[in-house]
Amino acid sequence: MHTGVVPPVAAELVGRAVHSGPGRVGRMLREVRAVRYVTPLREGGSLPGLVAADDGALYVAKFTGAAQGRKALVAEVVAGELARALELGAESGLRVPELVRLEVDPVIALGEPDQQVQELVKASGGTNLGLAFVTRAFGFDPLAFPVDPLLAGQVVWFDALIGNVDRSWRNPNLLVRNGGLWLIDHGASLIFHHNWPRAAASARKPFDASDHALLRFRPGLAAADAQLAGRVTPDLLRKVLALVPDVWLEDEPGFGSADEVRAAYAAQLAERVAGPRDWLPALPEVAA
Repeated sequence: MHTGVVPPVAAELVGRAVHSGPGRVGRMLREVRAVRYVTPLREGGSLPGLVAADDGALYVAKFTGAAQGRKALVAEVVAGELARALELGAESGLRVPELVRLEVDPVIALGEPDQQVQELVKASGGTNLGLAFVTRAFGFDPLAFPVDPLLAGQVVWFDALIGNVDRSWRNPNLLVRNGGLWLIDHGASLIFHHNWPRAAASARKPFDASDHALLRFRPGLAAADAQLAGRVTPDLLRKVLALVPDVWLEDEPGFGSADEVRAAYAAQLAERVAGPRDWLPALPEVAA
């Protein structure tokens, strides 16, 4: 998880570092080109890096050459753009950083002294993923930042839909900036895509929310379900999947084209939301 602390070398770029992205479902992700590798971000196992792009902004780069591979990038786009399209927590100012197609020439890492970083970027030439860097943000602390139960319910409902196990109290993957929450880091969601032959059998897999970062705020899950389930339509899912670059979907075993893979993702999520939604967690009682 990136914390929004800007390294001194990048200070001149912070003026254009924050984007939440427009409501752009159905259009391509904006494309930028990395012009400078600034610093590695070592909070996660995939070794993302902070890069400067040709639009003058900073991005957290998620690389195709990382151990999690391109499927983590697919999950980032599907989850992030679906959250944006559903307008999660719109009344409370909940936001998702803009996601962009980040074109990377491995030469940008030649001056990086860390051999691991050089090898990662060398293995990631081409189309990668950039998340707009949220400056002047800090990591979410549930003891210091209260969250409305309805907002908490929407986030828990969304994480249950996409199977996001990576928003625990140990690693919330939430940022706070100017009193508002930002959702980040969804690469561990959509776990079904790691085993497509068995994906259909997991469409109603229960979600375990016992470690969720927002559990202490008594999430209004029933209200969130009533608000959000009807918004997840087949048409919306098709539009969200259309934002995933072909290059991350091609050559997937068992599929003949990138569009076939997109259809499989859309069908899996549509089946999950269609009901009965017995995969929603039974939330345990928490101390006041």
